[in-house]
Amino acid sequence: MIPWLKNGMPFPPVSQARSYPNGLLAASEDISAERVLTAYREGIFPWYNVGEPVLWWSPDPRMVLFPHEIKISRSLQKTLSKHHYSVRLDTAFREVISACADARAYSSTSWIQPTIEDVYTELHEMGHAHSVETWVDDELVGGLYGMAIGKIFFGESMFMRQSDASKIAFAHLARYLAENDYVAIDCQMSTTHLASLGAREIPRAEFTAMLVNARDISVPIGKWPAQDAAQYFTE
Repeated sequence: MIPWLKNGMPFPPVSQARSYPNGLLAASEDISAERVLTAYREGIFPWYNVGEPVLWWSPDPRMVLFPHEIKISRSLQKTLSKHHYSVRLDTAFREVISACADARAYSSTSWIQPTIEDVYTELHEMGHAHSVETWVDDELVGGLYGMAIGKIFFGESMFMRQSDASKIAFAHLARYLAENDYVAIDCQMSTTHLASLGAREIPRAEFTAMLVNARDISVPIGKWPAQDAAQYFTE
């Protein structure tokens, strides 16, 4: 049996997470901004389906991308050089997470339920959750959202309505984080898409040690300046 967390109960050590399913650590009846913030600081994240208890995870190994290691393919570089888009930070967080919640072609439902949207929007208003947005002619065509704690960014989900729109946002995020000395982007689970962008797996113990060193680095909490990502890929 996995631990059942009542209000105020701490998370168990991540070393107690199950091997199968990989990383399942605990469950709870509800979710709150404070609980999510505590979870991320310990290398834990929520992921569950409609009708399930809130499930908390810490997989081993962990998929991460070190910002300086992002891979820009030739086709993406061509897209980035066209300058037909703009990238903005934190100007449309609710729209981004709602777009990420839209049902995908491979599934009729999304784990990003209204409760999740509300919790992460609250975290955005608190200055912890951020969006990176790709705009074309003032239309939101792609983007991503996640959490920033200390000098680590925890990626959550991406969406696109035009080809490469989410990759454009991700490339600008990586460059922005590299310029601001962030240690890593946590990508959580391994996918071929993330691997193609330069992400790689590291042992959970290595990730946890990196998190402990980076999470308490003093960083201003609040919305990121909207135009801070617009300077990249201008050549």
